[in-house]
Amino acid sequence: MSIERVREYFRTLGRESDILEFPVSSATVELAAQAAGVIPARIAKTLSFLVDDGCVLIVAAGDAKVDNPKYKAMFHTKAKMLTPEQAREMTGHAVGGVCPFGVTSPEVTTYLDVSLKRFSTVFPAAGSDNSAVEMTCDELEKYSSNFVEWVDVCRLPQA
Repeated sequence: MSIERVREYFRTLGRESDILEFPVSSATVELAAQAAGVIPARIAKTLSFLVDDGCVLIVAAGDAKVDNPKYKAMFHTKAKMLTPEQAREMTGHAVGGVCPFGVTSPEVTTYLDVSLKRFSTVFPAAGSDNSAVEMTCDELEKYSSNFVEWVDVCRLPQA
């Protein structure tokens, strides 16, 4: 089970007790925000894309959308999201619980979008469709598996 792998990963960091498990689904940004009691923008959603033969995870604010021209400029290819089957196979996490933690494959790299930096803490999933972990952006960078860099590939909603 994916959450067990994330739990073990955080156990090695002394952070296992920080994992929040909800009695309700947190599989979407809206559901996760309700479960965590925060605004949707503070949910750090993990989007998985196929790039060449590997997987790129982009962790972005819950209200951000991938900006296709920015994405193409960064990754030199059109944004193509993984299917649910590909996501499970490549990341080890099912859709609704995909996160940048405990990913063991070197073909999966993690990028954090600057849309997250507006918040003192954010809530990424923790490997299941009813879990999350609250952390700062610095902690998210530190604990994300195969972290590469901060990127600007998303756009925020118009005010």
